[in-house]
Amino acid sequence: MASTTPCLALLFVLGIWAFQVSSRSIPEVSMSDKFEQWMASYGRVYQDAFEKDKRFQIFKENVEYIESHNAGHTGKKYKLGVNEFTDLTNEEFKSMRNGYKMQRSTIVASSKTSSFRYENVTAVPPSMDWRSKGAVTNIKDQGQCGCCWAFSAVAAMEGITKLKTGNLVSLSEQELVDCDINGEDEGCSGGLMDDAFEFIITNKGLTTESNYPYQGVDGTCNKKAAANHAAQITGYEDVPSNSESALLKAVANQPVSVAIDAGAVGYGEDDDGTKYWLVKNSWGTSWGEDGYIRMQRDIDAEEGLCGIAMEASYPTA
Repeated sequence: MASTTPCLALLFVLGIWAFQVSSRSIPEVSMSDKFEQWMASYGRVYQDAFEKDKRFQIFKENVEYIESHNAGHTGKKYKLGVNEFTDLTNEEFKSMRNGYKMQRSTIVASSKTSSFRYENVTAVPPSMDWRSKGAVTNIKDQGQCGCCWAFSAVAAMEGITKLKTGNLVSLSEQELVDCDINGEDEGCSGGLMDDAFEFIITNKGLTTESNYPYQGVDGTCNKKAAANHAAQITGYEDVPSNSESALLKAVANQPVSVAIDAGAVGYGEDDDGTKYWLVKNSWGTSWGEDGYIRMQRDIDAEEGLCGIAMEASYPTA
């Protein structure tokens, strides 16, 4: 596996969106040839010569940054690489993929409990990968809709459903995008995982991906499809804020939604002793390590790297 990435731009504050590690590499050729090969690799077609030149200039700057970083001796435990986002600026990427509101909303009659059921856990395994236990669906791609909050909530719900029923079911993010619109959650304009859990509880469940397919745009709620519940949750809990040790206890027991618009589906330690969180994202398989990323664990900051321990939560069933 590739080295642990010490900080991703998942908090939408770093300017390295287009540069995360990819399994695809480009041979050492001229920059224009690299761009043509990249276009062919990702099927990119531009509307005219002006747009193509604009994208080439962005691509060039991004690739130069990648090459400069990888040639340096910064001591950082990661390398950068091209992927399908390399012709986008940081601002363009954020406008398409940033959907987490990074704040708690006040919910009347909330189904959230103030307790933390894993508080008294005293021993956790040295590593955990919920993929190997069949509790994680395949990587999904939110496209140009800022609904990563829905993907994170759904991934956590898919995990607890597998643990409680023995069945792994791909659930519908589009139902949340279209139907969960009366509070902080606003479809492609952003939302919160806790509010998504609240909607699912009030709605008495969520339907399957196949029954209510993802469209990547805001739509009208299909109440008939949404009424066909495939899984339910009974409540949700917040992991104590700014505590990686508490987050560790939770992830040892189930997949957890974390406030970097992703889900923690495991943890472990690299051969060099670097501890990491295993995070599932919703930007397709060309990003990171086939859609996943490892973020350094047990750093000095109490909120964890990129605030991963700030606003973690998980559904109960």
